[in-house]
Amino acid sequence: MEVPPTFYDLVETTCRDLYIQSLKEIPPDVVAAIKRAAERATREVERRIFSHYLKSIALGQEQNMMVCQDTGIPIYWVDIGGKLRLDGSKLDAAIVRGTERATREHPLRSSIVSPITRENRQTSTGERIPIIHYHFVPDSDVLDILFMPKGSGSENMSFMKMLVPADGVNGIKRFVLEQVVGAGAKPCPPTIVGVGIGGSSDLCMTLAKKATTRPLGTLNPDPQLAALETELCEAINQTGIGPQGLGGDTTALGVHIESAWTHITCNPVAVNLQCWRAERRRAKISAEGKVEVGF
Repeated sequence: MEVPPTFYDLVETTCRDLYIQSLKEIPPDVVAAIKRAAERATREVERRIFSHYLKSIALGQEQNMMVCQDTGIPIYWVDIGGKLRLDGSKLDAAIVRGTERATREHPLRSSIVSPITRENRQTSTGERIPIIHYHFVPDSDVLDILFMPKGSGSENMSFMKMLVPADGVNGIKRFVLEQVVGAGAKPCPPTIVGVGIGGSSDLCMTLAKKATTRPLGTLNPDPQLAALETELCEAINQTGIGPQGLGGDTTALGVHIESAWTHITCNPVAVNLQCWRAERRRAKISAEGKVEVGF
């Protein structure tokens, strides 16, 4: 099914809106998890921090305000229906323009700079930014765009290690726990802990980041990985790091694992932490121009 020329204008506008709204409305699964954590908090400082979180969430919804000043690194996960006939270069350009428009028209703080000169174009774009991951879905005629503005506090807490097969599952557990404890308060806990296992070094880290976009309460479909998610989450919450690292019963809102098959002589593992806000926004666009927005 070939899309009309106006389809790319719609993608541009949709990406603009995804960026802006993701910074103002926290996903409902995350809000529910914060409320549950607040209810079971046993320390006064923990209850006070969660109270501030919930107030920030309410201000974002009721006053059309950003929940945090960090506009993040713009990242798009784009699933292209196999039945769609798209011009890839036009699609790419539309996503970039939408990112630029969000920054200029809202306006948003541009957080993107050159790694060497630190030049800032004030558009939240630059060389290879925004980051766009493409995936193709058979038997679909929908363009599914998931947007994540990844803040630097949590992004700085990213870790990867090339384990060897002899390290086994215990080596994976040890690495994940060591990184979470070492990160402490820096990623604005309670966090969503994304874990990538397998693949190559670059794929492994991508899997860890993608894992943080999964709605809270979902488990990996592989029973062994689902059990590992539960075990790691319980262990992390026993560390007592708590919200903002000031102590408490909830250090992680969830642990999500994504995996890929790997080489016989290696077993890479990566950890990517997501801050308590876990900002994300999704839109599904049909070839006829219907847009369905959610999380």
